[in-house]
Amino acid sequence: MSQAVRTRPEGSGQPLSEAYDTALLDLDGVVYAGGHAIAHAVDALAVARSGGLHLAYVTNNALRTPDAVAEHLTELGIPTGADDVITSAQAVARLISEQVPAGARVLVIGGEGLRVALRERGLVPVESADDDPAAVVQGYGGPDLTWGRFAEASYAVARGVPWFASNTDLTIPSGRGIAPGNGAAVEVVRIATGREPQVAGKPLPPMHRETIIRTGAKRPLVVGDRLDTDIEGAFNGEVDSLLVLTGVTDGVRLLAAPPRHRPTYVDADLRGLLTGQPEVVPAGGGFRCGGFTATAGADRLELEGDGEPLDGLRALCAAAWTAGGDGSCELDGGKALARLGL
Repeated sequence: MSQAVRTRPEGSGQPLSEAYDTALLDLDGVVYAGGHAIAHAVDALAVARSGGLHLAYVTNNALRTPDAVAEHLTELGIPTGADDVITSAQAVARLISEQVPAGARVLVIGGEGLRVALRERGLVPVESADDDPAAVVQGYGGPDLTWGRFAEASYAVARGVPWFASNTDLTIPSGRGIAPGNGAAVEVVRIATGREPQVAGKPLPPMHRETIIRTGAKRPLVVGDRLDTDIEGAFNGEVDSLLVLTGVTDGVRLLAAPPRHRPTYVDADLRGLLTGQPEVVPAGGGFRCGGFTATAGADRLELEGDGEPLDGLRALCAAAWTAGGDGSCELDGGKALARLGL
């Protein structure tokens, strides 16, 4: 089904926590960073939950089990049960189980999260290409995953064993900076074998299907900080999304976003769940939000007015996305963003 091209952020006359039944929240860059809670996250989620919003946490990281993720969130002050955590390991395990016999052996290149998810689906994790696996699965295994594990995957994949990946994120944030993610490990096996894996994680449909199956959401809102996983995943699932600016996406990337990366709403942090969203309306040859009006000039985006910086950003999004149409906006928005401090 084709979707209409989004040309501006939407408004909401009621708090988002009341407009939707379930928030599908990314973790790193949204709820925590480097393992520590992001400012306002704990309090905002508590208020949203007390108002009846179901909170579910959706992560591409296949290393940790849902129990471990839930324990971490609870320690941060966000009471969470394992049933409220959905991982790419669970999504890829379901995908594998639909294509191999019950009780089949699966060669695991990754961590405990993958092994637990496979056992949940009645599959048997094995460690060697010589164990006659019916499938190979790769997921992030942490910094201690040895080179020999990639060799085991390559031996099996080169023989024609079906190959699956929890996700293909090239990088993963760590307490010391940006580290290679599962996508980088997948590239090693791809180069060695010349083959392509089936991928389950965000932004692809298997991950969205897993979240809906496990949460039973009827009107979900995807909440994330990444355009190419969280927001694109919402686009592929044809559901609404909220981009928060506490993670990797900055104003420049947002203004240049192609249609599949354009969020329904934009806000500073998770407090955006607790409020309505202002309307962005046509004004003359541009768009107005709050006290700001943004227009697309010959070679750059222009911004006039004053007020809440986020309103200026929303107006700039409308001008940029309209100018970009079904592609990316190439107009320079740097000066306008600098004026907003973004």
